Amino acid sequence: MEKRPPIYGIMAEFHSPEALVAAAQRAHGAGYRRMDGYTPFPVEGLAEAVGFHKTRLPLLVLIGGLTGLIGGLGMQVYLSSVAYPLNVGGRPLVSIPYFIPVTFELTILLAALTAVFGMLALNGLPMPYHPVFNDPRFEMASRHRFFLCIEARDPQFDLEKTSRFLQQMSPDDVVAIEH
Repeated sequence: MEKRPPIYGIMAEFHSPEALVAAAQRAHGAGYRRMDGYTPFPVEGLAEAVGFHKTRLPLLVLIGGLTGLIGGLGMQVYLSSVAYPLNVGGRPLVSIPYFIPVTFELTILLAALTAVFGMLALNGLPMPYHPVFNDPRFEMASRHRFFLCIEARDPQFDLEKTSRFLQQMSPDDVVAIEH
Protein backbone atom coordinates (compact mmCIF):
# COMPACT_ATOMS: atom_id res chain seq x y z
CA MET A 1 0.00 0.00 0.00
CA GLU A 2 1.09 3.52 -0.76
CA LYS A 3 1.96 5.45 2.39
CA ARG A 4 0.20 8.78 2.58
CA PRO A 5 2.15 11.85 3.64
CA PRO A 6 0.99 13.38 6.96
CA ILE A 7 -0.55 16.34 5.15
CA TYR A 8 -2.55 16.49 1.95
CA GLY A 9 -1.06 19.76 0.76
CA ILE A 10 -0.79 23.52 1.16
CA MET A 11 -3.79 25.65 0.24
CA ALA A 12 -3.81 29.37 -0.48
CA GLU A 13 -6.95 31.52 -0.46
CA PHE A 14 -7.38 34.36 -2.95
CA HIS A 15 -9.95 37.13 -3.21
CA SER A 16 -10.33 37.19 -7.00
CA PRO A 17 -10.29 34.75 -9.91
CA GLU A 18 -7.55 36.76 -11.60
CA ALA A 19 -5.27 36.36 -8.57
CA LEU A 20 -5.99 32.62 -8.52
CA VAL A 21 -5.18 32.17 -12.22
CA ALA A 22 -1.98 34.22 -11.85
CA ALA A 23 -0.93 32.13 -8.84
CA ALA A 24 -1.69 28.88 -10.66
CA GLN A 25 0.36 30.03 -13.66
CA ARG A 26 3.29 30.94 -11.41
CA ALA A 27 3.06 27.61 -9.59
CA HIS A 28 2.95 25.69 -12.86
CA GLY A 29 5.90 27.73 -14.13
CA ALA A 30 7.81 26.89 -10.93
CA GLY A 31 7.40 23.18 -11.65
CA TYR A 32 4.43 22.22 -9.49
CA ARG A 33 2.21 19.73 -11.32
CA ARG A 34 -0.06 18.23 -8.62
CA MET A 35 -2.36 21.14 -7.82
CA ASP A 36 -5.99 22.05 -8.10
CA GLY A 37 -8.07 25.22 -8.03
CA TYR A 38 -11.41 25.54 -6.25
CA THR A 39 -13.82 28.28 -7.28
CA PRO A 40 -17.53 29.13 -6.86
CA PHE A 41 -17.95 29.40 -10.64
CA PRO A 42 -16.00 28.38 -13.75
CA VAL A 43 -12.90 30.53 -14.20
CA GLU A 44 -11.60 30.88 -17.71
CA GLY A 45 -7.96 29.89 -18.04
CA LEU A 46 -7.72 28.08 -14.70
CA ALA A 47 -7.73 24.59 -16.22
CA GLU A 48 -4.82 25.46 -18.47
CA ALA A 49 -3.00 27.23 -15.64
CA VAL A 50 -3.06 24.17 -13.37
CA GLY A 51 -1.98 21.92 -16.25
CA PHE A 52 -5.26 20.12 -16.86
CA HIS A 53 -4.91 17.63 -19.67
CA LYS A 54 -7.49 16.52 -22.16
CA THR A 55 -10.07 14.09 -20.92
CA ARG A 56 -10.86 10.62 -22.22
CA LEU A 57 -14.60 11.24 -21.94
CA PRO A 58 -15.23 11.94 -25.66
CA LEU A 59 -13.60 8.62 -26.55
CA LEU A 60 -15.73 6.82 -23.96
CA VAL A 61 -18.91 8.43 -25.34
CA LEU A 62 -17.92 7.43 -28.88
CA ILE A 63 -17.36 3.84 -27.75
CA GLY A 64 -20.72 3.87 -25.94
CA GLY A 65 -22.49 5.21 -29.04
CA LEU A 66 -20.85 2.67 -31.33
CA THR A 67 -21.78 -0.10 -28.90
CA GLY A 68 -25.41 1.06 -29.05
CA LEU A 69 -25.28 1.22 -32.86
CA ILE A 70 -23.78 -2.24 -33.27
CA GLY A 71 -25.95 -3.70 -30.51
CA GLY A 72 -29.16 -2.23 -31.96
CA LEU A 73 -28.45 -3.37 -35.48
CA GLY A 74 -27.17 -6.77 -34.36
CA MET A 75 -30.18 -7.41 -32.15
CA GLN A 76 -32.65 -6.55 -34.89
CA VAL A 77 -30.85 -8.50 -37.60
CA TYR A 78 -30.68 -11.54 -35.35
CA LEU A 79 -34.34 -11.29 -34.30
CA SER A 80 -35.75 -10.65 -37.77
CA SER A 81 -33.66 -13.17 -39.72
CA VAL A 82 -32.65 -15.93 -37.28
CA ALA A 83 -34.75 -16.07 -34.11
CA TYR A 84 -38.15 -15.05 -35.48
CA PRO A 85 -38.15 -14.70 -39.28
CA LEU A 86 -41.47 -13.42 -40.65
CA ASN A 87 -41.95 -12.51 -44.27
CA VAL A 88 -44.71 -9.88 -44.17
CA GLY A 89 -45.81 -8.48 -47.50
CA GLY A 90 -42.77 -9.76 -49.39
CA ARG A 91 -40.33 -7.47 -47.50
CA PRO A 92 -36.77 -8.64 -46.98
CA LEU A 93 -35.96 -10.13 -43.57
CA VAL A 94 -33.10 -7.68 -43.05
CA SER A 95 -34.48 -4.24 -43.86
CA ILE A 96 -32.18 -1.46 -42.68
CA PRO A 97 -34.75 1.39 -43.02
CA TYR A 98 -37.01 -0.35 -40.50
CA PHE A 99 -34.10 -0.76 -38.09
CA ILE A 100 -33.14 2.95 -38.00
CA PRO A 101 -35.41 4.14 -35.14
CA VAL A 102 -34.36 1.45 -32.64
CA THR A 103 -30.72 1.71 -33.67
CA PHE A 104 -30.77 5.50 -33.31
CA GLU A 105 -32.40 5.32 -29.88
CA LEU A 106 -29.95 2.71 -28.57
CA THR A 107 -27.01 4.72 -29.91
CA ILE A 108 -28.17 7.87 -28.13
CA LEU A 109 -29.12 6.00 -24.94
CA LEU A 110 -25.77 4.22 -24.54
CA ALA A 111 -23.78 7.32 -25.49
CA ALA A 112 -25.67 9.41 -22.92
CA LEU A 113 -25.35 6.80 -20.16
CA THR A 114 -21.65 6.44 -20.93
CA ALA A 115 -21.25 10.22 -20.73
CA VAL A 116 -22.95 10.44 -17.33
CA PHE A 117 -21.30 7.45 -15.68
CA GLY A 118 -17.95 8.10 -17.40
CA MET A 119 -17.93 11.70 -16.14
CA LEU A 120 -18.75 10.53 -12.62
CA ALA A 121 -16.03 7.86 -12.71
CA LEU A 122 -13.34 10.10 -14.24
CA ASN A 123 -14.07 12.86 -11.70
CA GLY A 124 -14.00 10.42 -8.81
CA LEU A 125 -17.59 11.19 -7.86
CA PRO A 126 -19.44 10.86 -5.63
CA MET A 127 -16.83 12.13 -3.18
CA PRO A 128 -18.35 12.43 0.28
CA TYR A 129 -14.96 13.33 1.81
CA HIS A 130 -11.94 15.24 0.57
CA PRO A 131 -9.07 16.51 2.73
CA VAL A 132 -9.67 20.16 1.72
CA PHE A 133 -13.00 19.95 3.59
CA ASN A 134 -10.93 20.01 6.81
CA ASP A 135 -10.21 23.73 6.38
CA PRO A 136 -13.09 25.70 7.93
CA ARG A 137 -12.65 28.58 5.44
CA PHE A 138 -13.02 26.23 2.48
CA GLU A 139 -16.80 26.45 2.65
CA MET A 140 -16.41 29.94 1.16
CA ALA A 141 -15.19 28.29 -2.06
CA SER A 142 -18.84 27.86 -2.95
CA ARG A 143 -19.59 31.55 -2.35
CA HIS A 144 -16.92 34.13 -3.06
CA ARG A 145 -13.41 32.82 -2.41
CA PHE A 146 -10.85 31.12 -4.64
CA PHE A 147 -8.40 28.46 -3.49
CA LEU A 148 -5.25 26.91 -4.92
CA CYS A 149 -4.03 23.69 -3.33
CA ILE A 150 -0.62 22.21 -4.09
CA GLU A 151 -0.66 18.56 -3.10
CA ALA A 152 2.02 16.92 -0.96
CA ARG A 153 2.50 14.14 -3.53
CA ASP A 154 3.93 16.67 -5.99
CA PRO A 155 7.63 15.90 -6.62
CA GLN A 156 8.56 19.58 -5.99
CA PHE A 157 6.63 19.74 -2.71
CA ASP A 158 8.46 20.78 0.43
CA LEU A 159 6.35 22.04 3.32
CA GLU A 160 8.32 25.21 4.12
CA LYS A 161 9.43 25.97 0.57
CA THR A 162 5.94 25.54 -0.90
CA SER A 163 4.39 27.57 1.91
CA ARG A 164 6.87 30.43 1.32
CA PHE A 165 6.26 30.20 -2.42
CA LEU A 166 2.50 30.59 -1.95
CA GLN A 167 3.00 33.45 0.56
CA GLN A 168 4.89 35.39 -2.15
CA MET A 169 1.70 35.61 -4.21
CA SER A 170 -0.09 37.74 -1.58
CA PRO A 171 -2.94 35.36 -0.74
CA ASP A 172 -5.45 36.10 2.00
CA ASP A 173 -4.41 32.95 3.86
CA VAL A 174 -2.11 29.93 3.48
CA VAL A 175 -2.86 26.76 5.44
CA ALA A 176 -1.58 23.20 5.57
CA ILE A 177 -4.32 20.67 4.85
CA GLU A 178 -4.15 17.45 6.85
CA HIS A 179 -5.50 14.11 5.63
